[in-house]
Amino acid sequence: MVGHTDLVTTGLFALVRNPVFTAMLTAKTGMALLVPTPVGAAALACLVLAVEIQVRRVEEPYLNLAHPHAYPRYAATVGRFLPGIGRLRAADATWD
Repeated sequence: MVGHTDLVTTGLFALVRNPVFTAMLTAKTGMALLVPTPVGAAALACLVLAVEIQVRRVEEPYLNLAHPHAYPRYAATVGRFLPGIGRLRAADATWD
């Protein structure tokens, strides 16, 4: 059984589905560009990988299960991390 949470689609969530992760990735990218070191580049790569795993394997399946009608429609119209980029087709938004 999935606990109920509201699907937030207003504010920054009207532009991207994951605004907090977008901000984290933007900040880390800026830091890596300001102080370009191999450690900074590796940290950015690790962050990108961790965020992708979290969003694709944990959050999106949960939201699809918790909101089986609303989330696929929302994910088809709003980008994952950038506006318009990473929208899901209805068939892609169904996880088993």
